[in-house]
Amino acid sequence: MTAFVVVNPHAGAGRTRRQWPKIEDALDSIFPLMTVTATSGPGQTARLVRDALREGHLDIIAVGGDGTINEAVNGFFDRGAQVSPDAVFSFVSTGSGGDFRRNFGIEEGWEAGIAHLKQARIRKLDVGRVSCLTPEGEPMVRYFINIASFGISGHIARRVNRARIAKFFGGGFAFGLHSAIALLGWRECRVRLMAPEINGQKSTYDEIAGISTVAVANGQYFGGGMRVAPDAQANDGLFDLVIMGGTHKGRLLRNMRAIHAGAHLDNPAVRVVRAGRLTAAPTVDTSGPVPVETDGESAGVLPATFDILHNAINVRV
Repeated sequence: MTAFVVVNPHAGAGRTRRQWPKIEDALDSIFPLMTVTATSGPGQTARLVRDALREGHLDIIAVGGDGTINEAVNGFFDRGAQVSPDAVFSFVSTGSGGDFRRNFGIEEGWEAGIAHLKQARIRKLDVGRVSCLTPEGEPMVRYFINIASFGISGHIARRVNRARIAKFFGGGFAFGLHSAIALLGWRECRVRLMAPEINGQKSTYDEIAGISTVAVANGQYFGGGMRVAPDAQANDGLFDLVIMGGTHKGRLLRNMRAIHAGAHLDNPAVRVVRAGRLTAAPTVDTSGPVPVETDGESAGVLPATFDILHNAINVRV
């Protein structure tokens, strides 16, 4: 059976479309038999990947940004189960943010992605699953391979996803700009956090905390290069939960600069715990919906439960 390649021609401000002939030739040297399909809109990648797996394709390659990678990973699952446990996922990162590729030391640009793919080995990686609500209050499930988060990061992701500026500038620039805009109207968010096990020990962890952002991290980077969870490993069966407490707006901006370098963990307003499950819910003091994002894509709102699926996907990295 041929390899199935799904390409998002809009990724990287349209650069992927312009570069595609060269990318296709390079991929052909690795996967000499390929079926190629281009996406035309949000949500299509997951459906295409799911259908390809059901048809018997065992190699899936996504060419695009972090959103394309996220959708492709979602296509590996259906109704809570793996569609094809033996299938292998590969990717060439051509988007603006490049957070997932950073976990594996892959440099920017499709040439670096192809070079890495040629020498990569197949590894089992963990996948996160979030069960939350749509803004309309309907239950939904979404998977993520890098980082999910909620709080101000969810607000920022929603703004970036809707904004045209992200199409013309890098993901880090768009994230930084919309971070500043979102901060203008930000107020501390109080949520309830619950986990049955913390740092490998059974726990009755249950607290109400004022937060700016909680990152549920399988990987290390989000927001176009912010190293929010510098110790996270994508195959250890646990999330690094980075809980950033509520603080004033000026300090939040300074914290964001520290996060880029992964130098924020010494901040007394930041805590890191490790767990395989987290439930987060609004409280009576929560003002308005608390948005959730997965791999930079708007996913829904709290309440939400995040679960780690250990070794749930085969990836060439």
